[in-house]
Amino acid sequence: MNLTVEQIQGKAPVTILGLHGDLDASNYQEVIAKAQTIYNAGGRYLLLDMSDVPFMGSSGLVALHAVAVLMRGDKPADPASGWDAIHAIDRDRESGMQKHVKLIAPQQQVDRVLDRTGLKQYFEIHSDRETAIASFG
Repeated sequence: MNLTVEQIQGKAPVTILGLHGDLDASNYQEVIAKAQTIYNAGGRYLLLDMSDVPFMGSSGLVALHAVAVLMRGDKPADPASGWDAIHAIDRDRESGMQKHVKLIAPQQQVDRVLDRTGLKQYFEIHSDRETAIASFG
């Protein structure tokens, strides 16, 4: 997976993290680490550009959840804890739509995974960057 980072000034400063390639067990920790770096550098609003992610496994769900938890200033469940990390997603999903992390244009297969797992109610999803950027602030 290749990750790209872009800073955009909307109503609020927004960081766009572009994910390019499958999001799975081989790279999900890279996504979490990059989000941690963005947060440590002062980023508080993050758009995950999913338009170039053709496949997302269960570890990708863990990564998305961990990124959301990080961006709100909390410590995510340890991804190595296996089912505990998956159960943390389920518990947190009830908290409602995320304010600090939004998704851009997930491909059809990824969109289906988000829908089946209930994460479409957890993440605000936009079809284009401009609308997503304007939604912060």
